Amino acid sequence: MNFKEEIIKLKEKLDVTIVAHFYQKDEVFEMGDIVGDSLELAKRAMASESKNIIFCGVGFMGESVKVMSPEKRVLMPKIACCAMAKMIDVEYFQENLKILNDAGLKNEDILPITYINSSAAVKAEVGKMGGYVCTSSNAFKIISKGLESGKKIFFVPDRCLGQNFANQMKLKSSVVGIDNIDDVMGSDIICYNGFCSVHQLFTVEDIEFYKEKYPDIIVAVHPECDVEIVNRADFVGSTSQLIKFITQEISPEQKVVVGTEYNMVNRLRPNNTYVLSSTKPECPTMNETTLEDLYNALKSIENGTYDNEIQVDEEVIKYAKIALTRMFEV
Repeated sequence: MNFKEEIIKLKEKLDVTIVAHFYQKDEVFEMGDIVGDSLELAKRAMASESKNIIFCGVGFMGESVKVMSPEKRVLMPKIACCAMAKMIDVEYFQENLKILNDAGLKNEDILPITYINSSAAVKAEVGKMGGYVCTSSNAFKIISKGLESGKKIFFVPDRCLGQNFANQMKLKSSVVGIDNIDDVMGSDIICYNGFCSVHQLFTVEDIEFYKEKYPDIIVAVHPECDVEIVNRADFVGSTSQLIKFITQEISPEQKVVVGTEYNMVNRLRPNNTYVLSSTKPECPTMNETTLEDLYNALKSIENGTYDNEIQVDEEVIKYAKIALTRMFEV
């Protein structure tokens, strides 16, 4: 069976919008009616007039669309889970708060901010405390807004993102469970100990290798990379910011080495673009989705079975929507 041809036929027949994240495989990415990073996909999927959304990405992304547009039917060809999002759940969130409480910091003096790479349930816990969701493209704005409260920022789950933005803002940061509790209590931004396994693959040695081979090369990385990588980079930005910088803001002749997910980097431009790794930094969960999975999701709409439909508890929707809405307002 030619899945691509069948998918095109079903798309024309059904009331459906297919959204695909930049990290998807090329053949799946090409089927997207809407493509982008987490924030862009969430906004555009919400604005879609289609009753049915098929989200080619990872679980928290489908949940975010369902939270903001509960009237839509959201399906995923493969309910893959972001490894970073799996590092935190409600229980771990509360355990970390207790550590801070036991050290003398009350919940009313804490403002939680969760990276969008988290479950709807964690977003709901953040919403209950009056906190925000953020993405890598708007984290600076969200953290700046949060600091206006005068409270300590508790940033979950990506320690790298929290630390890198703290450094950018000349603020002190620390990580619960790693740093001394006195240092944690003296920090402006307190980070949860989570990370992206893909962005942990990039090393200082990789940067030094490319700088030695091509002295004028530009190093462009995602802020999910470790602090030491970000500190040595020439440009740091979210997925969409990296794409704009590399495709629009530097000349085609300028060599650039990029520290983020392989599929996205591979599509950027044909020449003078390199991947900042000796291995292939491919997100395993983003790459679980296949054309056959997408075809099966479309067929389930046609058949009325709606396979892999995203369901979110009403109470979770209520509070997660508060945290997401606060982000969109900023």
